[in-house]
Parts: sequence; C-alpha cells; structure tokens
Amino acid sequence: MTIDSARELLSVQAGLAGGYNRNATRLILAEVQKEHGQAATDQLIREFDLEAKFGLKPGTLFEIF
Repeated sequence: MTIDSARELLSVQAGLAGGYNRNATRLILAEVQKEHGQAATDQLIREFDLEAKFGLKPGTLFEIF
C-alpha cells in the first residue's frame, strides 16, 4: 500500500470515527508499518489526529495476525 492510498483510506475512517472504523484504521496502519516503517506510521497518526479520535498513539506496534 502506498502512503497516498493509506491517506485516502484513513481520511474516510477518521471522518466516521466509530468502533469499526478504529479497527479498520489499525489494519491500515499495520500495512503502512510493515511496508514503510514506524516513522511513516507515526506521521499518519499525527496527521489525522488518530490519538484523539481512536486513542492510537505514535510508537505503537500494529500487527496483523
């Protein structure tokens, strides 16, 4: 997933800000983290204020099981 694709997806999820959207956001961030690293993930968390909306903090390890 590209960073631009992640931004598009996250903008939708952050706009709705429900429980299912939090889970979808975590999956998106896990993909970004896997492909682009922690710095890119933390930047998106800050950019979309995901800490305030979903409680997702920079530095968190997101894994897909």
